[in-house]
Amino acid sequence: MYRTALAAGALFGAIAVMFGAFGAHSLKNFLAPDQMDIFKTGVQYQFLHSLALLAVGIIYQAYPVKNLRAATGFFIAGILLFSGSLYILPMLHTWKMTLGPVGLITPIGGVFFILGWMMLMITVLKKKLS
Repeated sequence: MYRTALAAGALFGAIAVMFGAFGAHSLKNFLAPDQMDIFKTGVQYQFLHSLALLAVGIIYQAYPVKNLRAATGFFIAGILLFSGSLYILPMLHTWKMTLGPVGLITPIGGVFFILGWMMLMITVLKKKLS
């Protein structure tokens, strides 16, 4: 097993629970419904990719290759950039502020998610079946 992926998956999963609870109990009275949806999307993607990190950590035992380490890095970067920006954007919108060109970090985070999944797929396709 790959300890870094497992630890990151567990940590980001716990943070997703905290952010989800915070959003459901505190932000729903503060954010407009469309902005709340953006925040929820960040939580959902963080949860999904926390599970992906746990899967990578387990799969690494059978396929101990660099591609899985790369997938781990891509998933972590995706969570930080994609989900992180989706947590910040609704708050800034409420305060009538924007990230400006820095707002491009959301799609860049999405690209990192895609790269993580591609690394996982390449790993599985390259592995010879026994």
